[in-house]
Amino acid sequence: MSAASVERPHGDRPLIAEANRIMDRLPGYRVEIIGGTIVVTPPPDAAHARALSRLKRPFAAAGLDGGETEVLEGVGLWLPTGAEDYAIPDLVVVDADIDDHLVENNCYDPVAFRLVLEVTSSNYQNDLRTKVAAYAQAKIPVYVIVNRQHQRVHVLTDPTGSEYKNHRPHAPGEIVNLPDSVGAKVTLDVDEILKAGQPKAG
Repeated sequence: MSAASVERPHGDRPLIAEANRIMDRLPGYRVEIIGGTIVVTPPPDAAHARALSRLKRPFAAAGLDGGETEVLEGVGLWLPTGAEDYAIPDLVVVDADIDDHLVENNCYDPVAFRLVLEVTSSNYQNDLRTKVAAYAQAKIPVYVIVNRQHQRVHVLTDPTGSEYKNHRPHAPGEIVNLPDSVGAKVTLDVDEILKAGQPKAG
């Protein structure tokens, strides 16, 4: 989300206005509003970016990056959890008509999202708790968390209320088959992704 392209003013949206001010002061930081609270995440390290690069490959290989769907990074997701709530997932699979679903502040209606994915950073509890509830309430069909701190890949499906009915953590050595609802058969190599997400020894 580019600070330059954010529509202003947001006089009737005080939290969004403040979030935009923070974004202007801290280029490269991710600023979100979840549960009525502004959440600021530092720029990702190289290992975080490397994990995302590895993750994009199986989605592209499955044919999801073009045609009926796109695989994108850093797209704003408008959340139903509060009047000004929005999140910016690391990676998403969205319908190709996503541009038709713009809500405001460069954020899009959850109806266009088939999958959201987060690679954990220093504030990983947000990904494992706060965002689980937020994405479930937004009815995002599939939420994937690359948990670098605990060396697991979590796949959450079947959102109901503020939780997902199915939550399965996968350990290194496992191959994850994502639900067909993402639009194609996608498999993730847990070991490869988690290794990519670890800083290289100096």
